[in-house]
Amino acid sequence: MCGIAGFFGGSPLAGQNDEALAAAMAHRIVYRGPDDGGVWCDSEARIGLGHRRLAIVDLSAAGHQPMVSGSGRYVIAFNGEIYNHLDLREQLGEWTWRGHSDTETLLAGFDRWGVRQAVERCVGMFAFAVWDKAERTLTLGRDRLGEKPLYYGWQGEGSQRSFLFGSELQALRAHPAFAGEIDRGALSLFLRHAYVPAPYSIYQGIAKLEPGSLLTVSLRQPTPAFETYWSAVSVARNGQANLFAGSPDEAVSELERLAKQAVGRQMMADVPLGAFLSGGVDSSTIVALMQIQSSSPVKTFTIGFEEKDYNEAEHAKAVARHLGTEHTELYVSAAQAMDVIPRLPHLYCEPFADSSQIPTYLVSQLARQHVTVSLSGDAGDELFAGYNRYQITSSLWRKLERLPTSARDVAARGITALSPVAWDRISHWLPGGTRYATFGDKLHKGAGVLASRTVDELYLGLVSHLRDPAAWVLDGSEPPTYLTGLRPSLDGLDGVGRMMALDAITYLPDDILAKVDRAAMGVSLETRVPFLDHQLVEFAWSLPIAYKLRDGQTKWPLRQMLYRHVPRELIERPKMGFGIPLHQWLRGPLREWAEELLGETRLMSEGYFNASLVRQKWNEHMSGQKNWASHLWTVLMFQAWREGNYA
Repeated sequence: MCGIAGFFGGSPLAGQNDEALAAAMAHRIVYRGPDDGGVWCDSEARIGLGHRRLAIVDLSAAGHQPMVSGSGRYVIAFNGEIYNHLDLREQLGEWTWRGHSDTETLLAGFDRWGVRQAVERCVGMFAFAVWDKAERTLTLGRDRLGEKPLYYGWQGEGSQRSFLFGSELQALRAHPAFAGEIDRGALSLFLRHAYVPAPYSIYQGIAKLEPGSLLTVSLRQPTPAFETYWSAVSVARNGQANLFAGSPDEAVSELERLAKQAVGRQMMADVPLGAFLSGGVDSSTIVALMQIQSSSPVKTFTIGFEEKDYNEAEHAKAVARHLGTEHTELYVSAAQAMDVIPRLPHLYCEPFADSSQIPTYLVSQLARQHVTVSLSGDAGDELFAGYNRYQITSSLWRKLERLPTSARDVAARGITALSPVAWDRISHWLPGGTRYATFGDKLHKGAGVLASRTVDELYLGLVSHLRDPAAWVLDGSEPPTYLTGLRPSLDGLDGVGRMMALDAITYLPDDILAKVDRAAMGVSLETRVPFLDHQLVEFAWSLPIAYKLRDGQTKWPLRQMLYRHVPRELIERPKMGFGIPLHQWLRGPLREWAEELLGETRLMSEGYFNASLVRQKWNEHMSGQKNWASHLWTVLMFQAWREGNYA
């Protein structure tokens, strides 16, 4: 796991040193790779590569980057892991190896098969920049599901115009050609989603390379050319068109075989390794499969909160005790959690407002005290229909769409007649006597989408933090995304399948994976996601939706696999998520901080937001009858990010 950065083209400024510039860009993301750093430049070709290394496989100098291929043709700056690189070495046959790093294996593949064919043979997570000396072309590549980030874009004018790229925007900002103009369309998208969806970034002229893609650019052809070598949407369509023919029990067995293989591959490391454990289905499954393949107790990590509605530490401890892991837990106070907030503008190189970023950072910080690599249970929800929106669509949408819109409007008004606080109190008397965290907020959000006319409209409403961002952003309008004007062809997928496919290309890479990558790399911790082994993903998409949502239960095959290793009673409980009591904090200990960032005079002078609307929502939230925490958090995260990066 590392950080990469570089530039291509552009005449050097007077007194500018290419090596120093590439090193400065890489140094901006030194936390991604504190163990080593290097640069490679060709001033005649106007190419500079910078690298920061977090040594995981082959800790020797033989793993130093940027690295030149055996033939001398390719030079690479690589971030990630190729889990099947030893298999690739066998396929390459006789070869002269300098070390045992997967980067060297990848370069040998480029020499033998070419860039695209080599990448197609890889099982892993990665982002890379490779310079082809023979063709004088630069190629950027990103892994299939988007675990590793990569930004790029032309910046500057005239002879200074340069193509910049890097793992994070901080690296690009170190280049003198970088302009840093905020894109108000991207800001509008940020308010809707709480993240900036690919291919956009918060800056004009800078984009994210999309998962499963290669980009090639040269001075002869400065407009980037794109290739898609793997597509989550195509995999979803093909899987549902060619369904697994076995029984549900056979599906569980095949899933276990593939998941065990994926976990085994991802336990490859020359440094200490562990796993995050929340005690839920996904993380418990990963840890169980690790433990049966480990000769010693797996190191597991959990954080706990004093607030009962947000604390899963006791459940994690019970699972750890059953599996026999070496478990470490840390209970953090609200004050400790809030201490993370000032770091967020630097951890996240563009505005990001999924508030679970805070506990994600804290558990990463805890794990890093003991290990250098941690496996995660992320992506189980997206692959096996774990989100509430899938259940809603499966069980209610067919009934709901038969009702007249007017009747649904009446139902929505009935729900919103009671405040979220009142609904939270009522939830205490629901079957089982369980108090659901943010129950009222979820009901109000559901009421907001009752009038949806199609399942796609329903989905957009359910995933929107804010449904009218153009009203909040001055001169803002939303550019098209995969949820609107760029919607991919999803023929052959039912309503749940459509939602899962869209999650796989939007919410998963741009929220979940970005959140984990930035939080973990901020403390120099490598994270790995076994559920995103592409062979496992392809199998998961071949399962009928009825296998995933079975007998009213989400993630049915995953649960059945887990119950072979962990008793059902340790797992079965209402889904809690990985949140924080943000609505309470904003009314209490964060109030002064928020007031400063949301001051009406400040908002008006900066000119990004509709100040009167923001203040209205803030005052309503402070009254306690409305919960605008998620809306306000997006504005606050932009304000804090801008202050931290433009001060």
